[in-house]
Amino acid sequence: MNLYFIPIISVFGLIFYSGNKLYCQAIKDYQIETVAFYNVENLFDTVDDTLTFDDDRTALGKDKWTQDRYNTKIANIARVLAEIGAKETGRAPLIIGLCEIENRLVLEDLISHELLKSLDYGIIHYDSPDERGIDVALLYRKGGFIPLNSQPRKLLIYDSNKRDYTRDQLVVSGLLHGEEFHFIVNHWPSRSGGEAKSSYKREKAALLNKKIIDSLYRENPNARIIGMGDFNDDPTNKSFKKLLQTKANINELKEGELYNPMEIMHKNGRGTLAYRDSWNLFDQFYLSQSLVSRNFNGFQLYKADIFNPPYVITQSGQYRGYPYRTYGSSGYEPGYSDHFPVYLYLIREVPQD
Repeated sequence: MNLYFIPIISVFGLIFYSGNKLYCQAIKDYQIETVAFYNVENLFDTVDDTLTFDDDRTALGKDKWTQDRYNTKIANIARVLAEIGAKETGRAPLIIGLCEIENRLVLEDLISHELLKSLDYGIIHYDSPDERGIDVALLYRKGGFIPLNSQPRKLLIYDSNKRDYTRDQLVVSGLLHGEEFHFIVNHWPSRSGGEAKSSYKREKAALLNKKIIDSLYRENPNARIIGMGDFNDDPTNKSFKKLLQTKANINELKEGELYNPMEIMHKNGRGTLAYRDSWNLFDQFYLSQSLVSRNFNGFQLYKADIFNPPYVITQSGQYRGYPYRTYGSSGYEPGYSDHFPVYLYLIREVPQD
């Protein structure tokens, strides 16, 4: 297994003199890995699926979704994924959560692209009951993560006794460089019909997340959990603050509570998608206390951020500064997504001889 290290200032080891005093300093090596999440804005193939409402994303559909446009989309998403976190780690993310993908085929095309093929990504994906046929998925580099268990958890929402079919929540457990981790990949119900009117759906989604988290804590009170997704809510909405009870301050965390590194970004006006000149931070992570506490060994959160280099940003026109998307008000654009991806770094000290 290849390890990638970052040198960080140390405490003991190297011996040097300053005046008449003898000092000791050591250089410790730290292993660092990236976890990313990306809403890829309707990554559909060109084939009409008669069981879902994907007609627009076909060559004869409203979007005129041709093979050339599909190939461009795959290349664009592959470029983004290959570069997330590479500034610090020198390579693409170890773990990638995705949403708005149509099926396993598009994932196979994605990881087979020349920018990602050599990284040997594995796929964890289940077809969800979403009416448009979009799913969530998790990609992982096989050299650094061994999946032990995965399952889709169905989100049951009823409106006037009629079920609202939406995305499952994907739960994946495995060994990340030998350490047990649990990932929950989300794409919560949209704000269609208005934020307030649709909020109960996202609150149902939050309760399902809470149920999953509680079950993991029953197995291990120090479970290492990372939730990620397009939650269609901001960090300060009820679904996070009241139901998941996330905290923005690590020092305020109590046992079993969750830390949301995106809340401070949101309060500072940062976002991952824009609508009518207003930014939202729907794409988020939350982490269990064991990943942000110095009382635990192994991987810890180093930092989290939004990935928005210039090429994923619209550079001119009415929507300058917004994410450079694939379809906008003027129709097709050879862009990336209507969301910016988010990422975090996990870091641990490498034992020295």
